[in-house]
Amino acid sequence: MNNSVNTTGPQLGYAVGFGSVMVLGLPLNAVALWILLLRHSLKSPSVVFMVNLAISDLLLVISLPMRVYFYATGTWPLSFTACSWITMLFINNIRSSSIFITFISIDRLLAVVYPLRTRHLRTTSNAWKSAVLIWIFVIVLSIPERLISSLRHRNESNPTCFQYVHQQQPVIGLVYLQPVLVFILLTINIVSTALVSWTLRRHLTDSARINNKMNVMLIFAMNLVMFTICFVPVSIGVLNRKPGFPSLLWLASLNCCLDPLLYYFCLDSFWKKKEDVDSSPVQREHNLSTITPSAQQLTIPST
Repeated sequence: MNNSVNTTGPQLGYAVGFGSVMVLGLPLNAVALWILLLRHSLKSPSVVFMVNLAISDLLLVISLPMRVYFYATGTWPLSFTACSWITMLFINNIRSSSIFITFISIDRLLAVVYPLRTRHLRTTSNAWKSAVLIWIFVIVLSIPERLISSLRHRNESNPTCFQYVHQQQPVIGLVYLQPVLVFILLTINIVSTALVSWTLRRHLTDSARINNKMNVMLIFAMNLVMFTICFVPVSIGVLNRKPGFPSLLWLASLNCCLDPLLYYFCLDSFWKKKEDVDSSPVQREHNLSTITPSAQQLTIPST
């Protein structure tokens, strides 16, 4: 089997775009992961999901240098197999990011709307089990895509790396899986946002005592923005891969630069150690003096 790829002309616009994502995404997610691991306990489900999201974003950033090199020079120095694996790494971590973002929304939904009834579900153990299942799902999903990519390479007379052409005959139903998955996740995020907003409005008096109420709604708003800008366009574009498809992949890769903002709004006192926040005399006095029994139902944990 021919394991080489043809060369194309440089595409500096894509090189600059993906290079910018790489330059911003690497330090942002490295610092975020460092803060999450060293300054926040891994004993809360939201932090577990955020750590996995940061790892997913870092893996996505790792896949970008060779893509930048290809678009800058128009040449691919490695084999088609390497190109295929780098492509799968990029796509899989776009996919895993959208899933982990949705699980963070679900965790916040349960913490706000059903804090007592779901306390036994919102455990670190369940969060780690969910994270492992997410990674397994993403890896298993990539296996048939990898096989199909290899078969296409055998049948193509002029294969190229990172080049997306219109598919006259989509491969069975697999091509529809990504759009269906993203729209399911988007629906979950929309429903979660609506339920949380309705809960806060219905308990207007008590909700005034909710810790960082504005941050809670910003979490859901950011999730919807990321889905609308990053995940939905590329999921629609995958059905009809025209020459402009890499621009949609660039939009999808932007999520790794936006996710660190999600950590900031999800975690109270993001830059402080968790024990420092919990032991603050002002915080203890505020909790004891302001939280009533009826308001406890609506008090959102800091993580």
